[in-house]
Amino acid sequence: MRNLLDDKLEEAHEMLLIMCSLVEENINMAMKALINQDLDLADKVIDNDELIDSYEENIEDLCIELIATQNPLGSDLRKIFTMQKIISDLERIGDHSENIAEIVKLIGEQELIKPLIDIPKMAKIAIEMVHDCINMYIDGNIELSIETIKRDDEVDKLYEEIYSELIELFNDNKEYKDQIFSLLLIGMNLERIADHATNICERAYYMVEGERVEL
Repeated sequence: MRNLLDDKLEEAHEMLLIMCSLVEENINMAMKALINQDLDLADKVIDNDELIDSYEENIEDLCIELIATQNPLGSDLRKIFTMQKIISDLERIGDHSENIAEIVKLIGEQELIKPLIDIPKMAKIAIEMVHDCINMYIDGNIELSIETIKRDDEVDKLYEEIYSELIELFNDNKEYKDQIFSLLLIGMNLERIADHATNICERAYYMVEGERVEL
């Protein structure tokens, strides 16, 4: 019974790592699609989201099976519940990446109202947060978890600056209103990606320590 539980937990863990890799790849591709206005790459991001969703469903089914048939207790049960919450956050990160790709397609090849500076900065931090939260889950690195959670404030600050700048641009360039709104939505999606990365760090911290992180 114990060997079966360990094998199934390892299977779920391996699928989760593949899902992590797919999610991280999709965020990077979504931002490259934006910066290069690459509509084909945006389509690839959208197509990949279905694969991410399928991994979430398969991992969730396996977790439910483990709870129903293996009667996990203590740290095993905590690990299973943590996996379920993490895959939910990963799926949402995938959705936000897909949203960015959809917005890239709306902007199309239209000349951008301004060079993209702060949005790529924001994306870089959000992508690093996702990468680090995945490593924290793999390695159980508590210090990395805390550092990653704190970086969410950097993303929030950049989003506030982007929002203020784009609203000011809107007041003077109403002919660009659709594009400005699209760029605001991209910033919003990046901010939410950072929030979900923070959630993953908090959940992984709980899995390792058995208590909530306090900053």
